[in-house]
Amino acid sequence: MNVPIDISKTVLETDRLILRSWKKSDLDALHEYAKVEDVGHSAGFHPHASKHESMTVLNMFIEGRRTFALELKQNHKAIGSLGLDEISHDLGEPYSGMRGCEIGYALSKDYWGSGLMTEAVRCAVEYCFTEVGCDFLQLYHISTNLRSQRVAQKCGFRFVKKADIKELTGTIRPIKIYILERETEKMM
Repeated sequence: MNVPIDISKTVLETDRLILRSWKKSDLDALHEYAKVEDVGHSAGFHPHASKHESMTVLNMFIEGRRTFALELKQNHKAIGSLGLDEISHDLGEPYSGMRGCEIGYALSKDYWGSGLMTEAVRCAVEYCFTEVGCDFLQLYHISTNLRSQRVAQKCGFRFVKKADIKELTGTIRPIKIYILERETEKMM
C-alpha cells in the first residue's frame, strides 16, 4: 500500500546536503544537470532538451510534493533530486499489505562518485521509517547503472528481482528491484 507523502514543508540535513522542496528559482540548476545525456540515461529519462522541458519537470516536482531537491550546502545549489514515489512494481506478499514508497534519484554528473547520493538516500530512509511510517522502501535502477546499484547496496537494500520498465519514450529497459524493510534498517 502506498504511503501518502507531502515533503513541501520538510527540510532534512546531512553533513553536506539539504533535502528540501523545489523552488521556481531552481530552474537553471535543474536544467544544468538534467540536460546531460549520461544523467538522463542513468536515471531513466531523456536529457532535457530545453529550459521549457526542465520547467515542466520542475512544476511537476513542486506540485507533486514528493520530490526533494538535493541542495549542496557548500554553494546552496540544487545538484540532484530524490523522489518518494508510489510503488511502480507490485512485489506481492508480504508487501501488498504493508505501507511503503519507492525511492528514485538523479544526481549531477559533476558529483558522481562523491558519496553524496548515498548520504541523501540514507537520510531519506531514516525520514521514511521514522517520520512517514513506512514499513518498507522499494528502489529500482537501470540494470547497467552500477553507481545506483552501489548506492542501493551501501544503504542496505536487498535485491529482489529483475524486471523490465517501459520509459515514457516507449523504450523498454531491464531494471533491478530492491527492498529495504524497517526491521532491516534498524539493524544497520
